[in-house]
Amino acid sequence: MADIYANARSTTGTSIRTRDVSPTSGMCPICIEGCLTLCEIGKSAFRGREVLYPDPEEFGTSTQASNKDYGLDWSHFQILVDVVGAKGIEADSDKALFSAVDIRSSVGGIPIKLPVTIAGLGSTEVAKRNWDGLAVGAAISGTVMVVGEKVCGMDSSARYDSKGKVTHSDDLKYRVDKYREFWDEKHGDIVVQTNVEDQRGGVDVYALSSLGVDTIERKWGQGAKAIGGEVRVRDLEKAIMLKKRGYIIWPDPEDEDVQKAFNEKVFDSFERHSRVGMVKERDFLEDVDWLRKQGAKRVFLKTGAYRPAVVALTMKLASEAKIDLVTFDGAGGGTGMSPVPMMNEASTPTVYLEAQVLRAIELLKRKGRHIPDIAMAGGFVNEAQIFKSIAMSGFEDGPYVKTIATARAPITAVMKSNHYVRLAEEDQLPAKFATLYGNRPEQFFIATTELEGIFGEDLKKIPWGAIGLYTYFHDRVGVGLKQLMAGVRKWKLELLNRNDIAALSERACKVTGIPTIEDIENDVMESILG
Repeated sequence: MADIYANARSTTGTSIRTRDVSPTSGMCPICIEGCLTLCEIGKSAFRGREVLYPDPEEFGTSTQASNKDYGLDWSHFQILVDVVGAKGIEADSDKALFSAVDIRSSVGGIPIKLPVTIAGLGSTEVAKRNWDGLAVGAAISGTVMVVGEKVCGMDSSARYDSKGKVTHSDDLKYRVDKYREFWDEKHGDIVVQTNVEDQRGGVDVYALSSLGVDTIERKWGQGAKAIGGEVRVRDLEKAIMLKKRGYIIWPDPEDEDVQKAFNEKVFDSFERHSRVGMVKERDFLEDVDWLRKQGAKRVFLKTGAYRPAVVALTMKLASEAKIDLVTFDGAGGGTGMSPVPMMNEASTPTVYLEAQVLRAIELLKRKGRHIPDIAMAGGFVNEAQIFKSIAMSGFEDGPYVKTIATARAPITAVMKSNHYVRLAEEDQLPAKFATLYGNRPEQFFIATTELEGIFGEDLKKIPWGAIGLYTYFHDRVGVGLKQLMAGVRKWKLELLNRNDIAALSERACKVTGIPTIEDIENDVMESILG
């Protein structure tokens, strides 16, 4: 396929002068000296490695995703609806209403009200800025919220002992407590994720022993990047502090020439990088045992979209360690500072990745081994995608994919909610929006009435961003999923299976084993009409 975006991407704030780009290089067919347009090449001549990353100016107020067409996505499958009977409910038109569909699920033993969870949102500024809406929104939605990596390490107020182990973190404590403020203690839970730096700093022990966290998630990577986490630091003193805590900071904030360049505005932010974790089988198994001895009731694993052999290794170790939930994150979206070339060109896209995971499950199942619950992540935004992913994993004993893990979509819901509330307070709402939906949050958040019936006066304590997230999760995705399930005549989530979808292309069929729509049920048609 033509690489027309190779020299101009919205993620890096670059563009080209002409419309008819070279399909090979993405360059203008005629590149002229007097051009004032900053393409990737031109901007790289001035800013170098900054152009590897999403627009630095937008760091902390944005999320990013690949704009590459991977040749296969969820639109390559179609949901097969039915008109005969009902499963999971009495076949009675007065009872088999779409509102009666049960979309509850369970992940690693944690009940959730709908099969959508929030993946690790850690030290990135955009997560911290929107935490109240995300955490409270997840809690009132009855689902799992994962605190991502490096929160303690980035917390300037965090205290460490002489061995380099964290003894207190205002930020991590706040994030855990904020979720629990509206948690019903029945559905969902707060999970703390740890990477190699967190493990060295004893974040897991601190979370378990001091914050009462029950679940630790080890992180091997994510779909947006296969290397350690990265953020921008705009404060010189904080950059120095992070270097002293053991993080990799570029450029060196203790170098006098670097400090001079920073003060003269040659650059305005430092890069903080994490180390690449090294997976060793025996070490991992021993680590999981150790976590359980420290008090972890559940151990999760979050991994990226690595090559097929690594998918197999991941499932092998997760089976041997009896991991409760494994999240596989397909290419290519990030919530912080993923390198754009890596986000586009590295990692396995989500549909391909799920097919590999299901192949590994089939092999484990034949040998009678433990199969952990699975969460799929990687670009999910609506109920149709969620339906297809869960259905694809549904074999004779039910779907193995128990939830879809999301990050960018909930951030967007909360950011948009907060922004429009600010606009309402300033009387700056777009005129058409105000005309259609009202000029007060109580009007334009459609779930307000429902939530007032649940929380009463306490509704005033719930951030508007959380109400926006609840509305997106339950009133849009939840209702939409119920409608689709009623369309296939299945009233319980665990009844979804591979027969509920058909492939629309030969590639989709070849990769997943789902029959094409022109081939499916040919034998059944013959028997009915025989």
